[in-house]
Amino acid sequence: MQFVFPLFLTALLSLAIPVLIHLFYFRRFKKVYFTNVRFLKEVKEETNNRRRLRNLLVLAMRMLALGLLVFAFAQPFIPRADKLLRGEQSVSVYIDNSFSMEALSSQAPLLELAKQRAREIVGAHGPADRFQVITNGFEGRDQRLISKEEALARIDEIRVDPASRQLSKVLTRQQQALAMGKADNRVAYLISDFQENISDLDAFADTLMNVQLVPMRAVQESNVSIDSAWFEGPVQMPGRPVQLLVRVTNYGSASVEEVRLAFQHEGQVKPVGSLSLPAGGSRTDTIGFNIMRPGWHQAVLTISDYPVQFDDAYYLSFQVAEQVEVLRIHGAVPNPYIRRAYAGAGFFKLTDMGVNALDYARFNQYQLIILDALDAISSGLAQELQQFVRQGGNVLVFPSRKADLSGYDAFFQPFGAAPLGAFESTPRQGAQLNTGSFVFREVYLNNSANLRLPATQGQFRLPQNRGDYLLTNRDGTAQLSAFSLGDGDLFVYAAPLDDQVSDLVRNGEVFVPMLFRMALSGRVSAQIAHRIGADEVLETPHKVTGSGEMVYKLRRVGGGQPSGADEFIPEQRLLGARVLLTPGTQVRDAGWYALSLGQDTLVAQYAYNYDRRESDLSFLNTDALRALSRPGWTILEGSDRANFAQVVDEQNQGIVLWRWCLVFALLFLALEGLFLRLWKV
Repeated sequence: MQFVFPLFLTALLSLAIPVLIHLFYFRRFKKVYFTNVRFLKEVKEETNNRRRLRNLLVLAMRMLALGLLVFAFAQPFIPRADKLLRGEQSVSVYIDNSFSMEALSSQAPLLELAKQRAREIVGAHGPADRFQVITNGFEGRDQRLISKEEALARIDEIRVDPASRQLSKVLTRQQQALAMGKADNRVAYLISDFQENISDLDAFADTLMNVQLVPMRAVQESNVSIDSAWFEGPVQMPGRPVQLLVRVTNYGSASVEEVRLAFQHEGQVKPVGSLSLPAGGSRTDTIGFNIMRPGWHQAVLTISDYPVQFDDAYYLSFQVAEQVEVLRIHGAVPNPYIRRAYAGAGFFKLTDMGVNALDYARFNQYQLIILDALDAISSGLAQELQQFVRQGGNVLVFPSRKADLSGYDAFFQPFGAAPLGAFESTPRQGAQLNTGSFVFREVYLNNSANLRLPATQGQFRLPQNRGDYLLTNRDGTAQLSAFSLGDGDLFVYAAPLDDQVSDLVRNGEVFVPMLFRMALSGRVSAQIAHRIGADEVLETPHKVTGSGEMVYKLRRVGGGQPSGADEFIPEQRLLGARVLLTPGTQVRDAGWYALSLGQDTLVAQYAYNYDRRESDLSFLNTDALRALSRPGWTILEGSDRANFAQVVDEQNQGIVLWRWCLVFALLFLALEGLFLRLWKV
């Protein structure tokens, strides 16, 4: 036990006053002797004993009452923490307002209970204390200290936010705000349900910060979520069927049956079927549909699930180009067979550029770049092609018989495809296709059929044990290899594309599918869905309008119920022929957003979905929280109806005893009065 004002204990010397009064409060009796009055002597002795007992009890009551009054003024308390907070304080209160806080406790939604806890925490502090109220929104206005009245008003404004934050980042922002305060006493409160996937408390580096953890406990609920969706192929073409894959996960502890999955596209809703999911399991389903027109498309996947519903819809947006762009860089005379191959399919557009008349700025619009019999590859062209592949493009190389190997090797080196061996005039026969690669996968109905594979009268020797062999010869050497760099691939054919050296151009069952699939696999397929709160940077080609408009705007064009602005200007930065956009926290609602330049120029469309980290309703219990906590951190728990302000006050100030001292002082004074009034002697 400790005292707020220990000097008041010197007043205990006043306990001597009732003792002195007791000692000097007596009567002198004169002895009178009588004969035969022995029974009177016995009565007198009995009366004196009772009076002495009563006086001692009265003395004890007076001394206890006076002593307790002295203790009350000294304000005793029992400390609940190693360090008690005295004087002015800087207090930061984090309220987790993510989707998981919409779950119900035994009395109310967790968010409402968390706001009540926050009010009680603020109310337990003095009017001179300064406060920070912070949520998952990480708003700029919350990164400062405010008064008690402003803090209570800010708590009332809090609503559910789609953002989800790691608790280590929350603690860092609290630390930064508290450092701006003048008070020496600084304390941070975390009011959260402490989901496992955000509770990285052990990643917070500061071990001296006073942190109070306030867990919110919900009734255990199950949840089924659409986690993600993606196309099987990287390029979608009009008039052709596509396969969309979707992954659905059951985050509950019990299996679920008959989860209905539906797909909406072009204004039509297509029931896909019902799914059965084991506890904690996932399932990937395939949805086939036809794309009938080029341009931007919107689609949404939905499931039926209750009560957690924010993750029951998954929005998609994708662009279907009218044609796949292919660039051929040639020397003096372009090979006619490449144009003939692409001319047979109307959805490919082949562009020719001479090696001495290249426009590097246009490289990013192509899916595939073909190097057709170049005698040399300059360092500038090599760098541009390497950057093109890193960003997801594909490059196909048909070397020249007179190739400058040093230039080729400098280009191939980052891919691991160097050195290129000298040309060998040795006939070789193709023996095996790699039908597991995307280039030849599902091209042939019967992979085991005896295909007529290309033969060469001479070729360059490709590096052994490097890259992926797509076509090998009977002697084990590679005729066609693939090498990856970044998000794209480099394809190298070992022989010149000359019908006097290789019969590849006369082998249509290999040559044509090879050119088509290499173009279709070019570029990483554009991201069809984005995550709210992920701080993603959107990249798109920069367009120039006739009016000279330079400001890009994002406008919400559909989705769930809006809670933010319908149109806003994202942070934007021009980088060559592309523009980088950062929406930041301005995207708050799931749905589709159109990027426009000026009034009518549609540049792109993006689909945004809520963060699926909130879908996993797994929370840390008290033991797990204690294991992650730093030394000195405290876990404050209480029932839904508990007076949490008293819990906070006891944590900061200790268990206050002066009220009990006053109660018992009054009790002992009352007992003294009862003894004097009712105990007659």
